[in-house]
Amino acid sequence: MPNIARRMGAEFFGTFWLVLGGCGSAVLAGAYIGRAGVSLAFGLTVLTMAYAIGHISGCHLNPAVSLGLWAGGRFSGKDLVPYIVAQVAGAMIAGLVIYVIASGLHGFDLAASGFAANGVGSASPEKYRVIPGLVAEVVMTGMFLLVIMGATDKRAPAGLAPIAIGMALTLIHLITIPVTNTSVNPARSTGVAFFAGTIYIQQLWMFWVFPIIGGLGGGLIYRWLFADKEKA
Repeated sequence: MPNIARRMGAEFFGTFWLVLGGCGSAVLAGAYIGRAGVSLAFGLTVLTMAYAIGHISGCHLNPAVSLGLWAGGRFSGKDLVPYIVAQVAGAMIAGLVIYVIASGLHGFDLAASGFAANGVGSASPEKYRVIPGLVAEVVMTGMFLLVIMGATDKRAPAGLAPIAIGMALTLIHLITIPVTNTSVNPARSTGVAFFAGTIYIQQLWMFWVFPIIGGLGGGLIYRWLFADKEKA
């Protein structure tokens, strides 16, 4: 197994790619590709990085995924903090790069764009209320963990996990972009919130707490119900 510095580097660049490709497509090209295109962009970032760095770090790119895999018995607790630090750092540098590029457009209005940030209530793309938005985040992150753990199970077809995981993330975005702008990833939310403005910063804690609840739940459910039990 690569040392922790190399795995942190992989998580940094992988999460950078996720935010640059997913949030960048929304901010820079959303008017041309629409919500379906943005959904696909998020899925493609995970699919491509899973093949590129999956053998190095496991390609978590998401604190909720790291915590969910730990709850599911697939990841060591001692590596949680280094992974999460690398993920958040990569996301924030990607947010800065998107900001620099977007600011090059004459008349770009950062506040009006929303900067692909996540929100509920008045900050929701379609003004979904707080509770439905947070329920969506818990459920979708939990289902994402079930897909991840099932697709990477040793009993699953080899080599196809990145496709299943990438398509799952695409589907999640197709469902929930109107609701919360789709987080399911605290690092992704953090990477753009500080550029988007006050209301998104105030709500950021929600997009840490509720995806993590969903991730832990999904990991535990898979571990208890579906994991291959070693025979004594």
